[in-house]
Amino acid sequence: MESRVRAVEALFAGLDREIAIFQSESGLGCKAGCGKCCTYPDIEASPLEFLPWAFYLFLSGKAETTLEELKVGNNSICHLYRPLSVLDSNSGRCGDYKYRGLICRLFGFGATRDKMGELRLATCKIIKENQAELYENSKVAMKNGLYVPIFTDYYMNLNQIDFRMGNSILPINKALRAAIEEVLQYYAYRPFPEGHKVIA
Repeated sequence: MESRVRAVEALFAGLDREIAIFQSESGLGCKAGCGKCCTYPDIEASPLEFLPWAFYLFLSGKAETTLEELKVGNNSICHLYRPLSVLDSNSGRCGDYKYRGLICRLFGFGATRDKMGELRLATCKIIKENQAELYENSKVAMKNGLYVPIFTDYYMNLNQIDFRMGNSILPINKALRAAIEEVLQYYAYRPFPEGHKVIA
């Protein structure tokens, strides 16, 4: 369990560095306080990308209560998303930003390939419209060799850590739930992780 968590965290750390370089080179960035991409009800993810989050919850003594919240909740919006107000759900933040998933890290600053093999930046309408010149410049720069993280590459790397968990793509709240269940099941008959103490 701990080796899988460390492997996912190492993958994310490398991606975060690559995204920071891409943002610096392209000038693109999210609008402060914008959480619109988190409000889509059809976001899908793998349980593996939330394994570090689930492990953190377990160490914090919050895994069981969070699992119950996910079981009784029927909201299709990501459980981790925290809107700033009831009236404006598009403004908000991730409630556990450090432990956000791979899909959350890649969207906006990662690319997919079209049927011709050309890279296409997978970003939101807000960035495309409000940063139109930077967006167009980025498309040209990508054609000229500007490195951008690619979704399929990162998901293949994730799958190499644990094919079963990484290859299971679920609605995001089901992925969160499956990640917690994986950790709880693993430690059901094993001692508490050595070198760790319960935070809560």
